[in-house]
Amino acid sequence: MSHPPRPLLHPRDEIVQTMERIYRYRMTTTSGGNLSVRDENGDVWITPARIDKGNLRPEDVVRIRADGTVEGLHKPSSEHPFHQSIYRERPDLRAIVHAHPVALVAFSICGRVPDTSLFPQAHHVCGTVGFAPYALPGSQLLGRHIADVFAGGFHCVLLENHGAVAGGTDLAEAFQRFETLEFTAKTIIKASMLGPVRYLTPEQLALSQTPRPPLPEFEPGPATTAEKGLRKDICEFVRRGYRQRLMTSTEGSLSARLDADSFLITSYRIDRQDVDVGRLTLVQGGRREAGKQPSRAVRIHQAIYRRHPEVRAVVNAIPVNATAFGVTAVRLDARTIPESFLLLRDVGVVPFGLQYEDGERIAALVSPENPIALLENDGVLVLGTSVLDAFDRLEVLEATAEAVINSRAIGEVRRMSDDVIEELIQAFTPPKSG
Repeated sequence: MSHPPRPLLHPRDEIVQTMERIYRYRMTTTSGGNLSVRDENGDVWITPARIDKGNLRPEDVVRIRADGTVEGLHKPSSEHPFHQSIYRERPDLRAIVHAHPVALVAFSICGRVPDTSLFPQAHHVCGTVGFAPYALPGSQLLGRHIADVFAGGFHCVLLENHGAVAGGTDLAEAFQRFETLEFTAKTIIKASMLGPVRYLTPEQLALSQTPRPPLPEFEPGPATTAEKGLRKDICEFVRRGYRQRLMTSTEGSLSARLDADSFLITSYRIDRQDVDVGRLTLVQGGRREAGKQPSRAVRIHQAIYRRHPEVRAVVNAIPVNATAFGVTAVRLDARTIPESFLLLRDVGVVPFGLQYEDGERIAALVSPENPIALLENDGVLVLGTSVLDAFDRLEVLEATAEAVINSRAIGEVRRMSDDVIEELIQAFTPPKSG
């Protein structure tokens, strides 16, 4: 049995790095939010009060010893009482993330929680979400309210008219829960603008956790120059996809064909922000690089490459707006502007459950002529003639979906006519050789 790597960063550095991510992606403000880590001695390291969260330094982080002694340049966050209360109730938790991301705040001020059965990954990462009644920020009463909910086994809790709290066995896990829950909340809000939102049944959620037999291993030879270059390209676009919120830290995969019989793909359980050339898996002849575990989407990508020799790259992603269409019965119509149609064509839909098969049925639903598909309650699938081409299509897909959703507040979409579409096809479809 493999074990996760031992965390080697000091709590101060972990907190600074995580707060930087939360602030960069506008999940908190300069003055909002607080993070903490409980170390092996029972000491709690926590963000300070009234310090710019966009410019936090390791020396700003405050230490509260197990005996209550406070050490540091600043006072601890005014909300440290609820961190302490959670740790007392939940000895299994070693880190807490609290902030005010807009989608979760929207739920909290409506007295609701996001239903994580929207996505398999959201339900797996976050579980069911709890709700804590309002109390004065920083008060002992608020601490009791939140700790009581965490004591019920919840890992994520919304605070009435306040924000959200997520706990984890380490800060990475707490952040993943927090980020995944915000993504889920955003998607529900966007999808609700389109129509009724479709959630997964317990049976469908269980299907997503069914173990799949791993590919057999092989020992690859020295990497060629072409492989090294392709590894670099994949990593750059995965990190870009994460920065642009087309992926989350826990979800999204990208692969690219190396030759007729092999391709490179992102590995399983790798933080998309931190992917590097050594964290990709080479798949060759139906076997995986020894010691590596490829993305769970590997069989889908493998089937697509086998069926469509022209395809050179495949992306699984979860951009909020396009994914919102995939959790409703509303079709995403790309016949809105020329670029959208030319790059996306007619966007297909893959019924939920096919992604857990061998990939052949999904491969039959997409092609170079129809390179985009929405996966019901599981993001999007994009094909390309190169990594750049696939990523360009992914960006255009999300921009188109957002424009269509936003248009609902303005008026009826003026869909391009069949004559206009035919004119585009004639003007921009290259002639077939031979």
